[in-house]
Amino acid sequence: MRFQETLLEGRLIERYKRFLADIELDTGEVVTAHCANPGAMMGLKEPGSRVYLSRATNPNRKLKYNWEFVEVAAGGGPRQLIGINTSRPNLLVAEALADKRLAPFADYERVRPEVKYGRNSRVDFLLEKDGEPPCYLEVKNCHLMREAGFAEFPDCVAARSAKHLYELADMVATGARAALVYVIQMDAERFDVARDIDPAYDKAFRHALAAGVESYAYVCRITPEEVTIDRPVAIVTPR
Repeated sequence: MRFQETLLEGRLIERYKRFLADIELDTGEVVTAHCANPGAMMGLKEPGSRVYLSRATNPNRKLKYNWEFVEVAAGGGPRQLIGINTSRPNLLVAEALADKRLAPFADYERVRPEVKYGRNSRVDFLLEKDGEPPCYLEVKNCHLMREAGFAEFPDCVAARSAKHLYELADMVATGARAALVYVIQMDAERFDVARDIDPAYDKAFRHALAAGVESYAYVCRITPEEVTIDRPVAIVTPR
């Protein structure tokens, strides 16, 4: 996913009210950007951190900028760009599916986004192929790293995400295929659930795995010009 324009660089002044961030651009101008991230953003919102912004494509939108990346030494590792925009992973997965770059799903002929299913929910993608069971694919954004190289999800209590896990398990029970894809918007070597942050999510994740829901984690290659799903990493959840 290439950005249409060069990203603007600056320093974070403050992230507040969950979805707002004040940033001093390198030009000296102070702007308020949309922070499309409802999570705790542990270690990613320290004042003075270098950040990157994109311009909003809707000219009528009140906030003219989107906070895309922050540069930090996550988990004590080397400094790196981390994607904090939670609206990006679905676009990245859609692009990778279209390019047949996600091997576990490369054989499907049709991809439909935002399909209603379960108990008043929408699955991120429904994958279909004639003569084969459908695949319900849920995408999660990951940007938490408390130990160098070790990515975790979630970074706060994620009740809605846990609900989706039970619904994916229900789809497997009907004979469908179901899968989770964790899009890690940073470089990492392994992934696990942050069970100390949300034990209920951990319980739901283990239930889903036991029911036959598949799980995959992919790190991204991030530059100021583009974000691309790069390679899979191991999920190390103890059985």
